[in-house]
Amino acid sequence: MFRPRDSHDLRLLDTTLSITPTASIRWLHDVFGNSVVIARFSEDHPANTLVFESVFRARHYPVPVARLNLDPGIRRYPFNSPASEAPDLAPYSARQYPDPDGAVRSWARGFLSSDGTADTLGLLNAMNQAINRDFLYVRRPEDGTQPPVLTLTSRSGTCRDYALLMMEAVRSLGLAARFVSGYLYDETRLDASMLVGGGETHAWLQVYLPGAGWVEFDPTNALTAGRNLIRVAVARDPSQAIPLSGTFVGSDDDAISMHVSVSVSAGS
Repeated sequence: MFRPRDSHDLRLLDTTLSITPTASIRWLHDVFGNSVVIARFSEDHPANTLVFESVFRARHYPVPVARLNLDPGIRRYPFNSPASEAPDLAPYSARQYPDPDGAVRSWARGFLSSDGTADTLGLLNAMNQAINRDFLYVRRPEDGTQPPVLTLTSRSGTCRDYALLMMEAVRSLGLAARFVSGYLYDETRLDASMLVGGGETHAWLQVYLPGAGWVEFDPTNALTAGRNLIRVAVARDPSQAIPLSGTFVGSDDDAISMHVSVSVSAGS
């Protein structure tokens, strides 16, 4: 999953994918509408390196936070989404990970007023900023995403761990959220390494707010509304949006390692 999701706020001008060694490829859309390429290699031509190089040019039109237009009845939490949308939002509203002692839910409710209400965007922004402020970002080479309860109790994690924690937190409040995988850039410096999680693939989340739609939150950098974020894949769970996965044929003592880099340059 390398190809960005073309949309009204992200217009792809061109895109190429180079693979070494040569592979036969086919494209498909997964259940979420993400573009996925399947590459198959010939066992008749073994190789000791594998390279995927994705290059694209795009124009990004992120919506400023001040222009997010929530429906009037949505501006204060709690609220009810339109009944017609409930069946479609149900998979994204249901919690996916154990929280036996209610720690994640308790943490989420700590952002509400004593009467259980809050300004909806203020609530989400406060949660987004709290993770950025109070948690320690660590690069973790292990596969997968750690359980949200572990991220909360350890107060540390990667971008994908932060995204999953906030997803489960807002789901505990009855809101719909989904995972996003993609790229991070800084349009003022054009140097992805200036933001936490830059220079490699990145992860964040979207929360569905009627009137505004799927609004993006990056708790790693406390970003809101999609600024600096290039979507590649959206999914109900992080395991469904892995940028690169597969199998290989070789010896069990082969040294396996992977290097990932993302670079950004200004377009004309």
